[in-house]
Amino acid sequence: MILSDLLGSPVLTADGERLGAVVDARLVLDGPPDGMLAAARVYGLVVSPHSHSSFAGYERTGVDAPALIARFLRWRARGSMLVLWADLASFTDDVVRLRPGATLYSPRLSGDSA
Repeated sequence: MILSDLLGSPVLTADGERLGAVVDARLVLDGPPDGMLAAARVYGLVVSPHSHSSFAGYERTGVDAPALIARFLRWRARGSMLVLWADLASFTDDVVRLRPGATLYSPRLSGDSA
């Protein structure tokens, strides 16, 4: 699977409720460097109930400049959530389905002070 295949895909709960669309992926670097970089893995997907495109990182940090763009993108990112990769049940027919009991998290990075 190519990660870009997931972008824009609708996300449904185990009960079939629509949560939104995949707008971004959250990656983490694991282990020692392999050559110049550590191996990357998908940690989760950012899902938006309002948009079908990326928020340019404004959903995950306290970035506030340029002010007009930041305000607009934060408004567009409202209600966004992070779904962990382990909570995905399937990706079929261009639809992402979650496992029963999947937990939804804030898309903000934990080190963010804002």
